[in-house]
Amino acid sequence: MEQKNYNVEEVAGGVPVKMWTRGVPVEDAAKRQLSNAARLPIVFKHIAAMPDVHLGIGATVGSVIPTVKAIIPAAVGVDIGCGMMACKTTLRAEDLPDNLGPLRSAIERAVPHGSTPRHRGRDEGSWENPPQTVDEIWATLADEFDALCELHPRLKNTNNRKHLGTLGGGNHFIEVCLDEAGAVWFMLHSGSRGVGNAIGTHFIELAKKDAEVHQRNLPDRDLAYFEEGATYFGDYVRGVGWAQKFAAKNREVMMANLISAVRTVIPKPFETHVEAVNCHHNYVQQERHFGEDVFVTRKGAVSARAGQLGIIPGSMGARSYIVRGKGNPESFESCSHGAGRVMSRTQAKKMFTVDDHIKATQGVECRKDADVIDEIPQAYKDIDAVMEAQKDLVEVVYTLKQVVCVKG
Repeated sequence: MEQKNYNVEEVAGGVPVKMWTRGVPVEDAAKRQLSNAARLPIVFKHIAAMPDVHLGIGATVGSVIPTVKAIIPAAVGVDIGCGMMACKTTLRAEDLPDNLGPLRSAIERAVPHGSTPRHRGRDEGSWENPPQTVDEIWATLADEFDALCELHPRLKNTNNRKHLGTLGGGNHFIEVCLDEAGAVWFMLHSGSRGVGNAIGTHFIELAKKDAEVHQRNLPDRDLAYFEEGATYFGDYVRGVGWAQKFAAKNREVMMANLISAVRTVIPKPFETHVEAVNCHHNYVQQERHFGEDVFVTRKGAVSARAGQLGIIPGSMGARSYIVRGKGNPESFESCSHGAGRVMSRTQAKKMFTVDDHIKATQGVECRKDADVIDEIPQAYKDIDAVMEAQKDLVEVVYTLKQVVCVKG
């Protein structure tokens, strides 16, 4: 009999929490958050906690929450459809220039990134005039968005079309990586940007108002949920589905612009998409598990059905992995979405210096200034320990090491 690779935490008055966290730290606050979610009457069977699990807002990042005829908007969060895209190319390590600075600059010019506070004028993280390719993709999303805005007018005046094909900030990134055989990969991490944030925030507020009437005994106000048949349930399903589509398209547009930028620096012809993966890690969708149709919310978790490819990135300066799912039913066929933070951004900025960051990202062409210290590798769990803890969920197909990293 194969030994179980997870621990089970029993929750008084709730379903159990199965934790793939052997050998990795989990803070008590995250455990309390998992227990709160496990006490909701809508949760099905158990909650699965991934090895990168850490404190979130309402629901824990790195958790898989299956629910019956209901969805918790705050568990999906505000970066709806956030995820990863990676593609393998025919370029080899030796095809890259010795000085990678111009390559990073070309990528930074091709993809708007970061954000400028409103009072400082134009947002550098959005297009001033979106290129034609962006408008063509937006045209495939516009009708559905307009219909959503008719029902919820406050969503209209958001950064939507101008954010399509842009990176954002925080832990979003674009990387040029090498696999263990020396092949060049392009990889990026982003979601549904300003419009996804607006959709998430709007429906989280509506769910909380709903809960004041219908769910008075919630363990945490952020766990307010819509049940099927509730006033806004259908609207939320439409909104979240649209934002997830936007996020996937956003990554495709960025990837196309990234490839074009690389071609301006590397004259050698090359093929892309030799292998490609585009996967969400903050989303909800209907799936069948243990003979039941349920809504599965993966907040900081990736679908890992048998044979399905996924991406588990490390931090700046750490390895990333292209994985193949093992379809483990106990994790609702899921795996972690990264290494997971061990400290807050504020804590990291207090604890580390620019010199620490320079040392930790040696050999990587990336920003090495005070504004990215919160993304230093030491702010994250050890990716090797995270991978070991989920060896019954995925197998590693490729190990990637970044040589260029563009941060938002």
